[in-house]
Amino acid sequence: MSPLSASDRPPKDDDVHSISSEDSEVSNEEGWEDVEPDDDTQPVVGLFSDKVYPNVHAMLLETKDKFGFDLQKTKKELDLDFLGTIKLVNYIRSQVKAGNMSPDVSSQDKFEDEVYLKPVLEDDALLYSLDDIEDESAETNGGTEAERRVSELQEDLERLQTQFSEYRIAVQKSLEEQLSKEDEKTPASGPSGQKAEEKTAPEDPGYFSSYSDNGIHETMLKDSIRTDAYRDFVYDNKHLFKDKVVLDVGCGTGILSMFCAKAGARKVISVDNSNIITKAKEMIYENGFGDVITCIQGKIEEVTLPVQQVDIIISEWMGYYLLFEAMFDSVIYARDRYLAPDGLMVPSHGTIRIAPFADPDFIASHVSFWENVYGFKMNSMMTGIYDEALVRTISPSAIPGDSAVFLPLPLHTITVKELSFLKEFQVTLNQDIDALDGWAVWFDIFFMPSRESTVPENAVPSDMQKKGFVAFTTGPQGTETHWQQGIALIDHGKKKPVPMKKGQAITGKIGYQKKAPLSRCLDISIDWDAQGTEKGSQEWSLQ
Repeated sequence: MSPLSASDRPPKDDDVHSISSEDSEVSNEEGWEDVEPDDDTQPVVGLFSDKVYPNVHAMLLETKDKFGFDLQKTKKELDLDFLGTIKLVNYIRSQVKAGNMSPDVSSQDKFEDEVYLKPVLEDDALLYSLDDIEDESAETNGGTEAERRVSELQEDLERLQTQFSEYRIAVQKSLEEQLSKEDEKTPASGPSGQKAEEKTAPEDPGYFSSYSDNGIHETMLKDSIRTDAYRDFVYDNKHLFKDKVVLDVGCGTGILSMFCAKAGARKVISVDNSNIITKAKEMIYENGFGDVITCIQGKIEEVTLPVQQVDIIISEWMGYYLLFEAMFDSVIYARDRYLAPDGLMVPSHGTIRIAPFADPDFIASHVSFWENVYGFKMNSMMTGIYDEALVRTISPSAIPGDSAVFLPLPLHTITVKELSFLKEFQVTLNQDIDALDGWAVWFDIFFMPSRESTVPENAVPSDMQKKGFVAFTTGPQGTETHWQQGIALIDHGKKKPVPMKKGQAITGKIGYQKKAPLSRCLDISIDWDAQGTEKGSQEWSLQ
């Protein structure tokens, strides 16, 4: 997942609609005065954008979906009368107009001033539709006391089921620890004196603890390219999630789980091994999804799920260079163990690309910098500088050629074994360069609505978006994401870099290999041949 995991995006320009002057002129033409409208609703301007909605109900619904604000709920919690509601509306509009997209509505004191009786918008239709809000609120809250009691009992049952599941996991872990201690006391029967079963190198203990901190999740949630893609796919395909059982692997704050629950999933199982799961539980109940979402702490390979199979697996597992952190291994395990034969993986496809990198300014600031630091030589700081696989934001101008897909990932069928590989590639320069400074690596992600859906060879997210599919790129041509791009700098040593010409083809092989069976670190190797101009082979480490 890399420093990622609310995700309510600010209004975009193409979300803003207005009533055209042409329509206004037509409506005022002679002969139209006596035409009665189909209903008595009227357009309403959104609270958090300039978008015009056909009626107050549509505006209230999208305001909750897109901006996380429930006007009816706030009115009820603050016990506002008619004038108080008018003040609330004008207060929000004034705050949004001033650039504050998160007005403080924790207390009626925030908008008690009589100034908020004056409309912020001239002829604000929302102020004339407050009776509609009352009617809708009455319909929403018209349940009987018995129905409310049933709902409370269902929540209590779900809470007890979650606690029992956690207790069962704790007992299981305790038994495993006891058995492990007994194994350590038992002498091995082999001739070498080794234990009967040796485990491979343990995983990095800091990996899961790093996901317990708020900072990493704040970074991921604020990555609108990432979070919007998941939200848009789920909300645009609610028919796929309606009444389905969903598994969220590595759920983090639970944002993807809540997307699924809101889209109509019957049950969502959220699994994460870090302590963030505790906060996720609280947020899930706080948002009213406690009866749908069940949180389980532990590794997906070790926990016991309350179901035999699921209809959909959703996960944000992507790391730097796509496969750093090796979380995709766990997603594949979950797929093979729990996904129904006709089940759906979200996302469904991925590709990794490589392209030539040439940026003399980057080399000067990252490498040559150490040759003269305030008049002092610090060449020793350059030791190993070419051994590290970097993660940086690359300017499109630093990519002097085309990119090539070297690994397609069909998530429904790819295996863990295929994630360690050596793949061929070929790229062509589209401009002259003084030197090939390195290689750039990034990935593209696609969300297809069916496991039978295919992604065309060499597919580009922007082209897929035009066809109505959800997709995003982490490449330099797209909007920056928290994954940025990978840079593998070439160590030319004492050899002078060779200039290359536009149209020159470069062939090569790129390999990914884990440092150890359970390691989350990655070794990357690249061999390349520029038609006899330059030939090289190098390895980098990402850790």
